[in-house]
Amino acid sequence: MRLGVLDVGSNTVHLLVVDAHSGARPLPAYSHKAELRLAELLDEEGAINSDGVDRLAATVADALQVAEDQGVEDLLPFATSAVREAANAEHVLARVAEETGVKLEVLTGEDEARLTFLASRRWFGWSVGRLLLLDIGGGSLEIAFGQDEEPDAAVSLPLGAGRLTSAWLPGDPPDTDGQRALRRHVRTEIARVVGEFTRFSSPDHAVGTSKSFKQLARIAGAARSSEGPYVERRLSRAALEAWVPRLATMTAAERSELPGVSAGRAHQLLAAAMVAEAAMDLFRVDEVEICPWALREGVILRRLDHLRSS
Repeated sequence: MRLGVLDVGSNTVHLLVVDAHSGARPLPAYSHKAELRLAELLDEEGAINSDGVDRLAATVADALQVAEDQGVEDLLPFATSAVREAANAEHVLARVAEETGVKLEVLTGEDEARLTFLASRRWFGWSVGRLLLLDIGGGSLEIAFGQDEEPDAAVSLPLGAGRLTSAWLPGDPPDTDGQRALRRHVRTEIARVVGEFTRFSSPDHAVGTSKSFKQLARIAGAARSSEGPYVERRLSRAALEAWVPRLATMTAAERSELPGVSAGRAHQLLAAAMVAEAAMDLFRVDEVEICPWALREGVILRRLDHLRSS
């Protein structure tokens, strides 16, 4: 069957169309993206502003048309932290449903962590043993750990690259005081949850997912995305420690010239690097392997599992 996953994230609205059936690997068929940066379209009360709501409804309508054009049989629409934490979330969901007919499922942060963990486990298999997952989105950081398909521990922290850039790093390049304050904030937030994971045994394999980790790995020398998903890509903490001070002095335009960095995400790259470095340091991870699958694939796999059990 042809499935469509509509992901309303903090940075983008992404429709992924796959051909899938129970027991088989989902095969990507089409991808449609629109950058909204909802995490940056909040008013003083923390609500998505009227322009953001209008743009979101129009973007979902466009994605719905694309899904129809691509012959999608079953659409799985969901929203993450930008909508989940908006002060006017109910209004936003109602507007989208009224104008498009699409009822977005709002995932909790723990849902995000668990579904992304499922996707990573399926990608790497059982042979990698105990898995530690780190995922940096636009609005949140997800962390999960376990040796099965359901993690033993899973948390979501408000440490997304877009959110932190808006709140802590407004300059271009950002000033050093803001960077120091953000470093303290990120490390304090992550340190609060480390104990929830270290009470289990150490991970056998550490994984980084999301666009942020992919871009950081690319500037550190990993293979291009054009070389395909099966090429091994890794990111070391040592590389991050070398890149963070370099990124700190660069403008967004200069970062966009780095290999694999898109202009739309260049301004968030420093915050993403600071979160990745802090997480790897506090969890004592020297290296992560980049996983091509993440939340969207986890949503697809959950749907296929439900079909198989029904």
